[in-house]
Amino acid sequence: MEYVTAVPHPRSEAPGPAPSGRRSLAVALLSGALGAAVALLSTRQNWSSGTASVAGGDFPLTASGSDVTGVPAALAIVGLAALVAVFAVRRSGRFLVSALLALAGAGIVAAALLGAGDSSALDEKAAAASGDTAATAAALSHTAWPYVAAAGGALILLAGLLALRYGRLWPAMSGRYERDGTPRPRKAKPVDPDRPEDIWKALDRGEDPTGPDPAGT
Repeated sequence: MEYVTAVPHPRSEAPGPAPSGRRSLAVALLSGALGAAVALLSTRQNWSSGTASVAGGDFPLTASGSDVTGVPAALAIVGLAALVAVFAVRRSGRFLVSALLALAGAGIVAAALLGAGDSSALDEKAAAASGDTAATAAALSHTAWPYVAAAGGALILLAGLLALRYGRLWPAMSGRYERDGTPRPRKAKPVDPDRPEDIWKALDRGEDPTGPDPAGT
């Protein structure tokens, strides 16, 4: 009965975290990469437009996302770097990088929403075009691109939250594969010096030569 009850136990544990780990990893990678691309693309588009009064009439003005605020683009790059760095660190380092990834996404959302109705960039252009430092832009209109940038930030935020929740199940760039998340013995009993051939055979099979005698003697 010992062998019957002992064998199923590790097999029932191993498949559990693996599917959720793989799914969360795929979703996080897709969300993080797509979110960074969307945020960067959005900051290159026109967020607002207006006119400035000059001697010859109304002068058209436009302001891109990068004119309004440089925060979303900068945080998108930070988030992309953090997404890659998640796989280069372990344990507490992975937690900190995952938190940075989530914060970068949240920062993009906040900056984009705050910039959606901002007119300071257009006012600066109106003052430069008219030569009057007190001039402001008129006939203001805003596009949907700030909200697209916020959506990109939300995707990065999702990647960060997934990394915080499931990052411990994800593989790392260094170290041996631990796909199922089960603990692997690091320390074991001394080997039998009289059976070196069994030790080398166990190493070739990927077994732990410091554990029970591979030959079964």
